[in-house]
Amino acid sequence: MVKNITVKNKKRKKIEIFDIINTFFILLICIITIYPILYVFGRSIMSDVERALRPFAIFPKKIDLSAYKYILGKGSLIYNGYAITLFRTIVGTALSLIVEAMFAYVISKKKYPLRNALTIMIAFTMWFQGGLIPTFLLVRSLHLMNSIWVYIFPTLMSAWNILIMRNFFAQIPEGLEESAKIDGANEAVVFFKIVLPLSKPVLATIGLFHAVTHWNEWFSALIYVNDNTKWPVQVILRQILATAMQSEIMEDNVVATPPPAVSVQMATVVIVTVPILLVYPFIQKYFTKGMLVGSIKG
Repeated sequence: MVKNITVKNKKRKKIEIFDIINTFFILLICIITIYPILYVFGRSIMSDVERALRPFAIFPKKIDLSAYKYILGKGSLIYNGYAITLFRTIVGTALSLIVEAMFAYVISKKKYPLRNALTIMIAFTMWFQGGLIPTFLLVRSLHLMNSIWVYIFPTLMSAWNILIMRNFFAQIPEGLEESAKIDGANEAVVFFKIVLPLSKPVLATIGLFHAVTHWNEWFSALIYVNDNTKWPVQVILRQILATAMQSEIMEDNVVATPPPAVSVQMATVVIVTVPILLVYPFIQKYFTKGMLVGSIKG
């Protein structure tokens, strides 16, 4: 009995030591991850003098919102840019998920005769693309120039995302679909009421990829859109930042001097990053949620 108790105590001590070390490393990783976010936000609301005197400080002694006033006080253009970005992020992500999921569901069926041909065709586009000039000519021929739909249609489908969904759909047991068809369900009912509800993890993951891409993408606006009222918020913030940096190096400023370029840079990062950070916790649970929990028993 005494030996058993001694062995158990030793095991408990080993477990406690492991828990302490594990907790320490997790806290260290959390600090390394959170520190840059707090640093950027703190520097964005810090005055230029305090930033020079306290180069490693996170929280300012006195809050200075001049950079945010400079960015958000540019009239309706910045808010219009946010509206364009939100539209392309929400609508573009939703349309991409629907189109990619339908295509992936079809080629995931082993009995479909064109399954291999379509898969090869999709995989081929991952290594060989048309290039910038053919894409520009195609967009112009489709009359998408200076249109907000140019942000959505050219990137509506992604070969990599389709292949991921295809492999995910192929893992769903055929018994679910067969039992639904016995009850009178057609392919559309099976897809929308059985397959998609079971595919929340992959849909959330692919949806996050699309949302981040749409939110951060700005190059297409410079190529295809000349109307600044249809620019996404990233392009507008880029113009504001360029104006602030240009005004900083000018010798004579007739207009009111903007905040330091560093403050504008930090505020720009905060304005662009915060919305995505706020959305992520709501879809995080789908990344680890089991695909078929409660669907099949036995």
